[in-house]
Amino acid sequence: MNDIFELADDLGPLKVIHVHEPGIGLKGVLVVDNVARGPSIGGVRMAPDATAGECARLARAMTFKNAAADLPHGGGKAVLVGDPKMPKARKETLIRGFCCALREVEQYIFGPDMGTDEECMAWVKDEIGRAVGLPRELGGIPLDEIGATGFGLSHAVDIAQEFCEFETRGARFVVQGFGAVGKHAARFLGQSGAVAVAVSDSRGTLYNPDGLDIEALIELKSAGKSVTEFAHGEKRDGDTIIDIECDIWIPAARPDVIHEGNVDRLKTRLIAQGANIPVTYAAEKILHQRGILNIPDFIANAGGVICAAIEYQGSGEAAALASIEDKLRRNTREVLETARREQILPRDAALAMARSRVEQAMSYRRWHIF
Repeated sequence: MNDIFELADDLGPLKVIHVHEPGIGLKGVLVVDNVARGPSIGGVRMAPDATAGECARLARAMTFKNAAADLPHGGGKAVLVGDPKMPKARKETLIRGFCCALREVEQYIFGPDMGTDEECMAWVKDEIGRAVGLPRELGGIPLDEIGATGFGLSHAVDIAQEFCEFETRGARFVVQGFGAVGKHAARFLGQSGAVAVAVSDSRGTLYNPDGLDIEALIELKSAGKSVTEFAHGEKRDGDTIIDIECDIWIPAARPDVIHEGNVDRLKTRLIAQGANIPVTYAAEKILHQRGILNIPDFIANAGGVICAAIEYQGSGEAAALASIEDKLRRNTREVLETARREQILPRDAALAMARSRVEQAMSYRRWHIF
C-alpha cells in the first residue's frame, strides 16, 4: 500500500479497495480517485502484472480526462490480475465475482478497458446493473465496435497538425499496440489520407515503408492472429517500433512504454497518446526540448469515456460521436495554444485546465466523498 500513499494528494484517491477471493483465484483493485464532479467512470483493466500503484495512476488520469472533457463524472479505475486471453468461462467467473464484491461502491461505474470488452460489461450489468460500453442488444454504444477512442484521437491529430507544420494527408504514422484503440485510430487516420508504415502487437512489429493495408490488418486481428502474420511487410521485434521514422507516433498499449531510457530513439514530429500514461513525464520533457509535439493521453484518448458518459445519460451513437468530435477538437486546440503561448509542456497546460475544473467542483461541495 505504500505506493498508494505516496501518490495521494489533495485530490485523492478517495478510496482504494483490494478484492481477494482465493477460492476462484480473484485478485483485483479498485481506486476511486475523485468524485467531486459526479460518480467516477473508468475501465476495468485485466493484465497479469496489474498493480495497485498503476491503478491509482490510471484513476487519476481518468479524473483529469473526465474533467478536461467537461463530463459530470469523477475518475476511477479497476484492475484485475490475470491473462485476458484466459478461457472465457474463467474470465466470466472472475469479472462477475469482482463486480459483485464491489456492488456497494456506487461511486464507481464499470467500463471496458484493456483486456475487457462489451461482453464483459454485459456480465457486470447482469450482476449489479452499473456498467457502460454495453452491447447494442442491451441498449449500449459498443466502444470497440465504433472505435470511439480512435475516432477522437483522429480529431486531436487533425487539430495538432496546425501546430506541427504538416498535413495529415500523406503523413506517415506508426501505431504501437494494434488493438481496440490502435486499430481504429489507424482506420480513421487512413481515411484522412495518412499512411500507416508500421504497427505492432504483443508478438512483434510489421513494417512496410510503402504503406500497410489497415482494413486487411483489422480483419487479421479479428481472426485472432498477430500483425506479424500479414504477408505484405517486414517482420521485426516488437521493441523496434520505437525506431521507425514517421510523422505521427501513436502509443496505444501499456503505460510507460516511452521513458528516459528510450525516448531518444523516437524519430517523429507528433505523438498522439492513445493509451493511458504511455509516456513518462521525464520523457515528455525531453520530447518538448527536441521540438516534438505531444498530445497528452487524457486529451487525445478521451473519446471512449465521452462515449461512455453519453451512453450513461441514455443518448445514442450519433450524439456520442458528435460530442467526441466537438470536445476533442476544442480541448486539443485549447491545450496546444496554451502550451505555445506560455512556452510550457502540453501536459502542464492540460493538467492546469483539468485540475482547475476539479478544484472548482470541490469548492461547491460540503463533502468531497459523496
